[in-house]
Amino acid sequence: MTITEQPPAVLAASPTPEPVASHADAPSARYDAPRQAEPRERRAALTAAMPQFDGEDRTRILGFVLQTLGLLLLSVVVQVLLFSPLQHHRAQHIAYNDLRYALANGTSPVGQLTTSDRLITPGTPIGVIHIPKLGLDEVFLSGTTSDILQSGPGHRRDTVLPGQLGASVVMGRQATFGGPFRKIGTLAIGDEITVTTGQGTAIYTIAGFRRAGDPLPASLGAGRGRLTLVTASGTPYLPTGVLRVDADLTSEAFPTPRSVISTAELSDDEQAFASDQAAWPWVIIWLAVWAGVVAVVIWLRNWWGRAQAYLVGAPVFVLISYLLTQSLFAVLPNLI
Repeated sequence: MTITEQPPAVLAASPTPEPVASHADAPSARYDAPRQAEPRERRAALTAAMPQFDGEDRTRILGFVLQTLGLLLLSVVVQVLLFSPLQHHRAQHIAYNDLRYALANGTSPVGQLTTSDRLITPGTPIGVIHIPKLGLDEVFLSGTTSDILQSGPGHRRDTVLPGQLGASVVMGRQATFGGPFRKIGTLAIGDEITVTTGQGTAIYTIAGFRRAGDPLPASLGAGRGRLTLVTASGTPYLPTGVLRVDADLTSEAFPTPRSVISTAELSDDEQAFASDQAAWPWVIIWLAVWAGVVAVVIWLRNWWGRAQAYLVGAPVFVLISYLLTQSLFAVLPNLI
């Protein structure tokens, strides 16, 4: 038997191990991560994205601000001369209808308290004052604050109602909101005033006029009544003082209910020539809103276009100007 010699077995070659990268050869993480912008570069990018204003742009912006200030002043003038009389006329129409309803139902106030023994709500229609010589017919309301006198003459709440025994005071504006008392200084002694309330019609006769420094009228005796009309004196819109017109009751006096409101309890904003101090925060708020609207319109003008910015901003500007003007009227003296 022939024995064949086998070649020696060849061992399978083992795979060559891959070289292990050393720590020194590993890529640095700072080069793999995306590079973050430096704060200074970010600020520069934001600045570049914002609208840029050169000298000519600043001049246009200043002109726009001055124009809007002029428009704001113009809106005040328009409100005084045009819209305030219309507002007064509308308020008088509403007050007259309310008074007619109250008279028809026997609920019209005849004293400082209602029929349910509650204080009369300020602004409630009380009666109608008629001065034939002036052609004046005005519904007067309870209260003498600046806001109430925008709707018509107001009865001072710590005095008796017209037609009753004692002193009654009715205040009215001289120029703004229809200026119902603007001509009472032209009355003469002996002229007649009639006042209609829930108790009937009372007749008064002018007895005298008073300004600052003039002597007070004689004290009222028993069984007598006096009506004093109060308004501003001097140039309209630029008053210099207070005018008081005293009139004596010449008709039979009506029953006089007890008084529950004293002079000391009357608020400061119900005095002659007083203003509503509580309205100042609203003036500041609307001024701030107005300034914000102007700033937004300027930004829109440069970002969007002049026509588009004015189209959006004009209605808002008109509304804010109206609200601001209304607040300004509240802080002005109540007799102007």
